[in-house]
Amino acid sequence: MESYALLLAATLNAGTVLAIASLGLLINEKAGIVNLGAEGMMLCAAIAGFAAVVHTGSDVAGFLAGAAAGALLAAIFGWLVIWLNTNQYATGLALSLFGAGFSAFAGISYVQEKLPERPRFAIPGLADIPFVGPALFRQHPMVYLTIAFTLALIWFLYRSRAGLVLRSVGEAPESAHALGYGVRRIRLMAVVAGGALCGLAGAYLSVIYTPLWVEGMVAGKGWIALALTTFATWRPARVLLGAYLFGGVTMLQFHLQGRGVEVPSELLTMLPYLATILVLALMSRNPTWIRVNMPASLGKPFHPGS
Repeated sequence: MESYALLLAATLNAGTVLAIASLGLLINEKAGIVNLGAEGMMLCAAIAGFAAVVHTGSDVAGFLAGAAAGALLAAIFGWLVIWLNTNQYATGLALSLFGAGFSAFAGISYVQEKLPERPRFAIPGLADIPFVGPALFRQHPMVYLTIAFTLALIWFLYRSRAGLVLRSVGEAPESAHALGYGVRRIRLMAVVAGGALCGLAGAYLSVIYTPLWVEGMVAGKGWIALALTTFATWRPARVLLGAYLFGGVTMLQFHLQGRGVEVPSELLTMLPYLATILVLALMSRNPTWIRVNMPASLGKPFHPGS
């Protein structure tokens, strides 16, 4: 029973990385922008956050540094695709490649560094409940903040005027522009916010989830986060549930290995990526369902006055 509680706890921890990044990408795509640079932003944020904690000893400084790194790279991406009208897909891929190379270069001197002793968190009273306590109430505060942010994002997108404007920019930017809204400014703000969340996910990965710095440590999680937004049909609650699903698949390999299940380790390592491919393959069989839920102007450039 204890092993299953630890599996559930690890699932929440692993899913948080994907959830934060996916929610950031969802904000981008709700505004009509596709950013394929999530992997690169997360890598740069991971080394930025790790380095900040090494030098300051503060996890908060690490999260802020990661979010700032993600926001900066996203701002550059936004300037290129929104104001200079470069191709969103090509620019995102270039950002991803840049992030992989730059993070490897910047992180050379941090490979052997160790973070200060990691604090342990527990909610008094609840953490001692059998099974439930170790599974749910001994998590890092970021796990609970991610759930709270998901609820707040649902309210923002579907209950607030600002959220309605953001969605209208992603659905019909020409109409939003005709009503006097600054489409390009709103899109840039959404891209920067999404980049900050991707950066926060990268910092969480290197500061809390591992915690260490290794070249390429994001290991495809940025691409899974991109797939997850489609898998969740651009709904925040589904993004959160999907992130935990993929987090569970990731942790399952370690759980099976710990229980002595005779399965090749290479196959277990492939599980998260196989699950991603399988889900996308199943969804592609019903393109109408995706098209109905997808923001109408996703990936399409907007030229004011054209």
